[in-house]
Amino acid sequence: MTPGQLRTLCLSFDAAAEDFPFNPETSVFKVRGRLFALTALDARPLKVNLKCDPEDAVRLRAEHPGLIVPGHHMNKRHWNTVTADGTLPDRLVGELVEDSYDLVVAGLPRADRLRLDRP
Repeated sequence: MTPGQLRTLCLSFDAAAEDFPFNPETSVFKVRGRLFALTALDARPLKVNLKCDPEDAVRLRAEHPGLIVPGHHMNKRHWNTVTADGTLPDRLVGELVEDSYDLVVAGLPRADRLRLDRP
């Protein structure tokens, strides 16, 4: 997955926005003000922090050692750092981004969830 593809994917979700609260190099993708993806799009290899169900996080780390690891500078139980350098299938990376978005949406207040175009 290229940095452009990752950025496009993150912004394709309803109410998704890109912000730079830390520095100009670190893209923070949010939905209704809540973080669902964090990445330095210029970094090589390309890595992205994504929210994950704790049980799935452990399973994914075991299935993809070195490519999916506990979230760097994040709550290690709920966040993974995913290397998106082409080693993992783009489809899997896309599913993990979407899962992260969905988990964050699920934690939004009901009124905010109802404004989103998500099942």
